Amino acid sequence: QVQLVESGGGLVQAGGSLRLSCAASGRSFSSYAMGWFRQAPGKERDLVAATSHLRSITYYADSVKGRFTISRDNAKNTLYLQMNSLEPEDTAVYYCAAKSGVVTTEKASYDAWGQRTQVTVSS
Repeated sequence: QVQLVESGGGLVQAGGSLRLSCAASGRSFSSYAMGWFRQAPGKERDLVAATSHLRSITYYADSVKGRFTISRDNAKNTLYLQMNSLEPEDTAVYYCAAKSGVVTTEKASYDAWGQRTQVTVSS
């Protein structure tokens, strides 16, 4: 089982940028499909972006397309989420997650989760 630790959250003004990181340890990071999810107060946890283990396939939620970029460095066992042009609606706790096999958008298929990091965007 892979262990995941997120970092990089914080408070930023609308229009600003943040980069989230997710450090992985345990079994081979490069064999996992990875995703970023977020959950705002009173809402369900939703997919933000996901990437296959070799980076050949990526998914993005419509609300973040063109603003967020998911990437991974398999040599450093780290997943990233570059978030630009942040909006107050992006305020949420963000989780990284891992799954074996093919990348999907279904959160139920991800079986390892980080502890979360808070992102707050002020207007």
